[in-house]
Amino acid sequence: MSAATATNVTNDAKASNATANADGTTPAAQQPGAGTSSLYVGDLETSVTEAQLYEKFSSIGPVVSIRVCRDLITRRSLGYAYVNFQSPNDAAHAIDVLNFQVINGKPIRVLYSQRDPAVRRSGVGNIFIKNLDKAIDNKALLDTFAQFGTITSAKVAMDGQGNSKGYGFVQFETQEAAQAAIDNVNGMELNDKQVYVGPFQRRAERSNTGEAKFNNVYVKNLSENLSDEKLREKFAEHGAVTSCVIMRDEEGKSKGFGFVCYEEPEGAAAAVEKLDGYTEDEKTWVVCRAQKKAEREAELKAKFDQERRERMEKMAGANLYIKNLEDGTDDEKLRELFKEFGTITSCRVMRDASGVSRGSAFVAFSSPDEATRAVTEMNGKMVGAKPLYVALAQRKEERRMRLQAQFAQRMPGAGMPGGMAPYMPPPGVPGAPMYYGQPPPAGHAGQGVPGAQRGRGGRGGPAGGRGQRQNMRYNAAAAMPMPPMPAEAANPMAILASQLSAAAPDQQRMILGEALYPLIESKDAANAAKITGMLLEMDQSEVLHLIESPDALTSKVQEALAVLKAAAEEGA
Repeated sequence: MSAATATNVTNDAKASNATANADGTTPAAQQPGAGTSSLYVGDLETSVTEAQLYEKFSSIGPVVSIRVCRDLITRRSLGYAYVNFQSPNDAAHAIDVLNFQVINGKPIRVLYSQRDPAVRRSGVGNIFIKNLDKAIDNKALLDTFAQFGTITSAKVAMDGQGNSKGYGFVQFETQEAAQAAIDNVNGMELNDKQVYVGPFQRRAERSNTGEAKFNNVYVKNLSENLSDEKLREKFAEHGAVTSCVIMRDEEGKSKGFGFVCYEEPEGAAAAVEKLDGYTEDEKTWVVCRAQKKAEREAELKAKFDQERRERMEKMAGANLYIKNLEDGTDDEKLRELFKEFGTITSCRVMRDASGVSRGSAFVAFSSPDEATRAVTEMNGKMVGAKPLYVALAQRKEERRMRLQAQFAQRMPGAGMPGGMAPYMPPPGVPGAPMYYGQPPPAGHAGQGVPGAQRGRGGRGGPAGGRGQRQNMRYNAAAAMPMPPMPAEAANPMAILASQLSAAAPDQQRMILGEALYPLIESKDAANAAKITGMLLEMDQSEVLHLIESPDALTSKVQEALAVLKAAAEEGA
């Protein structure tokens, strides 16, 4: 920005506010903190070091200390530093001489350090300027407003590439100087662009003032033939317009939308109210408050989350999750299975991208009572060769927290569920085959098999100890004759389900453990016994699902490991 432009902004104001130096900078003696020797240095390029700053600032006078502020973890520069001089006069001179000097390709800002957070956050004397020309930088902004009073900070907002965002902030030492700047510059032109200058408000303050105020309006569905001038003329009927533009492609063709900026929020609000739905050239305009991309995304996410919460609350207790379905089950077959329990509002089998069933589904009833009846009657029921798992639907995070809570309730300081020993695998070689309750073949059981007397985790234990008692219990259960398998049970899961239905309750845990342990051992041999014991506390139909589904088992093993780790850390 030329000096002439800055000078011509407020000729009337200069006579009564002539407090700037000839070059537009603020006299150091008038700045807040004058008489102190501590400086804040901002807008640092991230590679700037203390040594570079010392070389620059020590040319002014003796420097006591320099500290570039860094992230505690990454040690990456935060973009600002503190410099302490021996003499307050040297600090004042550094502000006059070094402000906006370039270090590592980026101009720095130097001002007195304000240690009192109450003063920094008070907002007194702080003004907001928008619709700035992209050529106006920090120095040009300071030069423009220095004539109205002592400036403590002047900054143009920049994007990640170092380009101006078209707005900035200036903080004066006094509210009177800030008001003078607002009165004299608001609505004036800087570099041929009319700017808005007003009091600065924090986002929280803006959102707490009731209905949000805005100056920028977004309009879409515009005719290709509509010109910027015609658009401005239409919107100017509702207030003073500071800028108006229709967005166009590289060939100058209208993209069908544009932006209008009003001098006052009242004009913008009136335009939205009057022009939204306006029709011109058979095009119906959509007119609303202009929003940044991040703001739009946040608003849409909040709306989506609210709708989802409302749906969840409406369907609470009426939505069921079903898994362990046979491969051929489709939506219609699923509906037939559950229709006897009430009115089904939705029914869907989950499928992968190729359309193959995942073996799980969701069924929603019209009332929680109907869903409860379905859970009671259908959970664990054999459908084909598989027992169904039926439960009230929960979000993934809720399920994870529930399982962790279940595990944690059983975890004393030693890291295992209270009152429950780790599951003892069958005697013999690690990863012994699944017998589903049948007597193991010769050579895989008895006192002579290596490892038969091992206790928890494979460590040797004394004769007659806990490991031996566990193995005796296993051998007794394994040696018990089981009824002959039905002819229709043609796969291991059907055999296992049949054995469970015929076994006594005290035998069922051992049968499930015999099937589950080798699968877990293949994923984490060191913790297999502990994890098996934890998972055996779950619902029987869910354990069957884990045995059949490697992905589901992997997920549960990871959750169990996380709980074990947390318990070990607490115990330490």
